[in-house]
Amino acid sequence: MQRFDVCNGDADGLCATVQWRWHDPAPARLITGLKRDIALLAQAQTLAQAGDEVNVFDLSMQRNQPALQQLLDAGVRVRYVDHHATGTVPDHPLLQAHVDLGSEVCTSLLVDHLLGGACRHWALVGAYGDNLTAVADRLAIASGLDEARRAALRRLGEGINYNAYGETEADVHLPPARLYALLQRYRDPLDLLAHETLADELDALRRSDLAQAQGLSPLWQGPQGRVLCLPDAAWARRVMGVLANELANTQPDLAQAVLRPLPAGGYSVSVRAPLRRPQGAAALCQAFGGNGRARAAGIDSLPTEALPRFVAAFADAFAFRP
Repeated sequence: MQRFDVCNGDADGLCATVQWRWHDPAPARLITGLKRDIALLAQAQTLAQAGDEVNVFDLSMQRNQPALQQLLDAGVRVRYVDHHATGTVPDHPLLQAHVDLGSEVCTSLLVDHLLGGACRHWALVGAYGDNLTAVADRLAIASGLDEARRAALRRLGEGINYNAYGETEADVHLPPARLYALLQRYRDPLDLLAHETLADELDALRRSDLAQAQGLSPLWQGPQGRVLCLPDAAWARRVMGVLANELANTQPDLAQAVLRPLPAGGYSVSVRAPLRRPQGAAALCQAFGGNGRARAAGIDSLPTEALPRFVAAFADAFAFRP
């Protein structure tokens, strides 16, 4: 029997997979990619055969429906753990689906629940990286972690998540598969922090990129939030998702949209709902062909001519209505 782990290359996806493989250390082939690489299950579909096992972590089932159905029909067992839009969940005896679309849930926390907290510190890294800071803090405090160790895990999670953003692997510090191999060496991320310089390297690059973004003027700004357009540069491709989270954290009453021009035209879009009213991001992005969750969503390719309509829809989606 072959095993495959298919996951997003961000903090949530990688940390979910790390937890599972410490729980079940059987050899498995990793299939992962950058944050934008959502439809990854098709790669497993070309390799897996009847009797094989595929784990999927932190990838929208809706975006991977055809490959999922083909795997199930071919006799492959699939365990699907996620917190993104599902579409119609197949009713199939070979599918185990653990999906929760709640605004205070991420895949690493779902795996933590399935494993009874067996690798809790990695779950916290994933949650911090997925911008669930308050949720992660509560769980970390309940787990007995002091402020210094909470801060260390948050710094690592934010750095890993930062590393997932880029148009190609040439844009990022470490390709996600190589990063996973480093993370997987350590059952406890606190040990990784004691022996590796990874967190320092990612944090330094992240801070440098954020500093460049701070000088940009908004494309649109209103009482409900703002829309920011980045230039077409490697630092901007890296910082895009991190910037959206940073803005959301520093301005919790405001919605944020960060756009980046694509080489073929149009824009990649990252949207964050206000942290104090974490609703509306997915519905907005779905109206323009995107996807995501209530608090955080995105659009892979927004046509240039649709930009004015998007800005108007953004303003309307997050207008405060008592």
